[in-house]
Amino acid sequence: MSQNNVLKGVFLVAIGATTYGMLATFVKMAYSEGYSTAEVTTSQFILGIIGVLLINTFQKIKLKDNVVKATPKNIFNLMLAGTSLGMTSLFYYLAVKYIPVSIGIILLMQTVWMGVLLEMILEKKLPSKQKVVAVIIVLIGTVLATNIINNDITLDWRGIVWGVLAAASFTTTMFTANSVATGISSAQRSLYMLLGGSIIVFSFAFATQITPFNFEIFMKWGIILALFGTIIPPMLMTAGFPLTGIGLGSIVSALELPVSVMMAYVLLNEEVIFSQWVGIVLIILAIIIMNVNFKRKK
Repeated sequence: MSQNNVLKGVFLVAIGATTYGMLATFVKMAYSEGYSTAEVTTSQFILGIIGVLLINTFQKIKLKDNVVKATPKNIFNLMLAGTSLGMTSLFYYLAVKYIPVSIGIILLMQTVWMGVLLEMILEKKLPSKQKVVAVIIVLIGTVLATNIINNDITLDWRGIVWGVLAAASFTTTMFTANSVATGISSAQRSLYMLLGGSIIVFSFAFATQITPFNFEIFMKWGIILALFGTIIPPMLMTAGFPLTGIGLGSIVSALELPVSVMMAYVLLNEEVIFSQWVGIVLIILAIIIMNVNFKRKK
């Protein structure tokens, strides 16, 4: 793989991660204007599906018969995998409704140790010492980054529960996204996963939206949420990861953490103290440790 391709991959993953890191701040701003979780998620998924559908249509016109079409089995598996994508968005947005965005993103990054645990269960073998060290660093970083050692800070337990559930569903999404129907285009995979996720989102909206649905959300925040949550990040990251490799791609995608915290600090005026920044640095360090090969080449 040429150096130019790797740099291109790094750029794509970095932009994708940075874009996704901004998302929770926009959700919080939509909440401040009175929009509900059901309105936020519904508008994001509907406009996201329309956007990805247009991308698929453009690809079909451009490539004509060279596009590998998804089989019914591919579609079913991707939609099934997409349900975890819908739950991730739903749980994450519910979390930041009760806790600061800077804490919500920290909880979402618990996918680092959850991924190691899931891998251990699926492969039925103990993780390497390198991964164990990384997990320990993540847990220490989480304690510092969430500032739970400061007795003056009280976090709403509902936000913590939703945040942990978001991390668990995001872990499932990452595993399925890298293994289901990889032979078809990323645009097709994104579309069918979004359709699967929309089943969860629309069911939640139907069950919880007791007031009349405010359709102004589509023009006010829906387009931004769709672009920053369901169109740009998955398209760029699925295009960039094959060029960088999983290891380097995972390290670059950790940019989402500081970006999310900085956005919350600048636009929402959320207080972030020094110990929290130390915790964030530790979590990023753990991701690097987990994805760098320290073995010397003979």
